[in-house]
Amino acid sequence: MIDFENVTKVYDTGNRALDGVSLHIEDGEFVFLVGPSGSGKSTIIKLLTAELEPTSGSITVNGYQLDKIKKRQIPYMRRTVGVIFQDFRLIENKTVFDNVAFAMRIVGASNKEIKRRVPYVLDLVGLENRGRRFPNELSGGEQQRVTIARALVNNPAMIIADEPTGNLDPVRSYEIMMLLERINALGTTVMVVTHERELVNRFTKRVIAIDEGRIINDGMDGYYINEEN
Repeated sequence: MIDFENVTKVYDTGNRALDGVSLHIEDGEFVFLVGPSGSGKSTIIKLLTAELEPTSGSITVNGYQLDKIKKRQIPYMRRTVGVIFQDFRLIENKTVFDNVAFAMRIVGASNKEIKRRVPYVLDLVGLENRGRRFPNELSGGEQQRVTIARALVNNPAMIIADEPTGNLDPVRSYEIMMLLERINALGTTVMVVTHERELVNRFTKRVIAIDEGRIINDGMDGYYINEEN
């Protein structure tokens, strides 16, 4: 669950990235966050993962109040949120299995847990036969599936997908979105941050539109900001 209550973020440069943003996302929702470059999307992601602190307002993520969170609690909060990046960020000299397992090892999972969980997640994302491959042996769509598996492996309550289809062709983009929809159907909250109009319009989901640091639309009508984005 996510709650933003009148959140403002002003950077040291004086740039007001967010201006009084309030939004609520329930557990189990699938939400698109859309807007042009510089609208505030990236700032929202960084606030959700406690990379940034709000200038004012309150933020709650999966039970953690981030504007008051203690530093020692941040790693535990981050385990409840899986992040999928546009540029994959895979470790080139590790196999698919080890790339996914690495996310479990850094939180102290046992080898027994890793051997049980990683194959399950690889099967879920359609990579059950790719565990011994290296990233450079995979297609772009398969590499993105590895990043999804890595984000899922610690069983987070929420997935944030930051431009997850930005490096993929339309067919692979649709496949990735269908996979995220399937993951959402299993109970995981999903937020997809994107500027791809056609992709958003193919799915009947809640769309939160932001521009110049303010939410300008929030609904199920597939609203988009402008024709250029």
